Amino acid sequence: MSRPSKVERASSTPLLSVQGLGISFRTSRGILRVVDGVSFELAAGECLAIVGESGSGKTVSAMATISLLSRKQAIIEGSVKFKGRELVGLSEEELRPVRGGGIGVIFQEPLSALNPVTTIGEQIAEVIVAHRKLSWKEAHRLAIGYLEQVEISQPDRRAKQYPHELSGGMRQRAMIAMALSGEPSMIIADEPTTALDVTIQAQVLDLLRRTTTERGAALLLITHDLGVVAETADRIAVMYAGQIVEAGRAADVLRGPASPYTRDLVTSIPSFAARGKKLNTITGMVPSPDAFPAGCRFAPRCRFAIDACTTAVPPLEPLEDGRLVRCIRTKEVLDGTAAARPKSAPKPTSKSKTTAKSTGAKG
Repeated sequence: MSRPSKVERASSTPLLSVQGLGISFRTSRGILRVVDGVSFELAAGECLAIVGESGSGKTVSAMATISLLSRKQAIIEGSVKFKGRELVGLSEEELRPVRGGGIGVIFQEPLSALNPVTTIGEQIAEVIVAHRKLSWKEAHRLAIGYLEQVEISQPDRRAKQYPHELSGGMRQRAMIAMALSGEPSMIIADEPTTALDVTIQAQVLDLLRRTTTERGAALLLITHDLGVVAETADRIAVMYAGQIVEAGRAADVLRGPASPYTRDLVTSIPSFAARGKKLNTITGMVPSPDAFPAGCRFAPRCRFAIDACTTAVPPLEPLEDGRLVRCIRTKEVLDGTAAARPKSAPKPTSKSKTTAKSTGAKG
């Protein structure tokens, strides 16, 4: 188990403070540790984006903050404090007012997250009644108002419709309205634009950022789309194989990525790549938790990897600009002296941690 590292502190007293978060799952193959020593803070009115490829641990980390993981399977370690109150270890009854009332969630696929046999208006009203103790009549009136706020046309009509009767963009807007209706201090948005076309994506992102900013609410954005991050986030935490590999101000990370993994992500996107240069590609895939390599977990795919990367476990260390980076060759990568491994050269190999015991997780 790697030593938990503190990610760049939020600009003011944190609304959410996650320190040393570790997540393991009980499986038929034993205990598998999927997230290791993740730490970050989020202040009111701020947007923090957690980015990385599928399988990096982004969503599971976010869902663990409000214990939306199965208690029978998940083992959560570390600390998650919301408004100074520790959430890890709370009962379902104690968490109920936090979920929706303190922290709202916008799930990745609204069609599967929304109740298919209940109208949109009733689902929003249910949140209002649960967290704001209003009558059903008043809650239904407010539900229409929230649909209007998220710019759904004919909100009184849409409130009477079922999820399958709405378009993808409307369903996502309805999900945002539901998240806002409990008047939370923070919203977790898990890939909120994945299933939407580009035009609708921009509208939804603008709406999400604007509505949270107007309310002074914090936004934790989970995404793999760096274009979305550039338009929305104040700070970024880049995850790979269950660890944060780079964190800092969005402009700093996108303009001059210090982690080889972040650099590969940025240069693989047309809008960030240098004009006239071939787009970068990252070979291979994010390793499975039962096959995390020893040393640097990105080493088998890294073009700057050397033999030391397969044995040395890189800590998350600060740079002069306040960023945190997990790489033993950070200085060389930043100043351009890190020689890339020739494509014909064999990749550094490392012994994988394949047993439950080697994950360091507790049962």
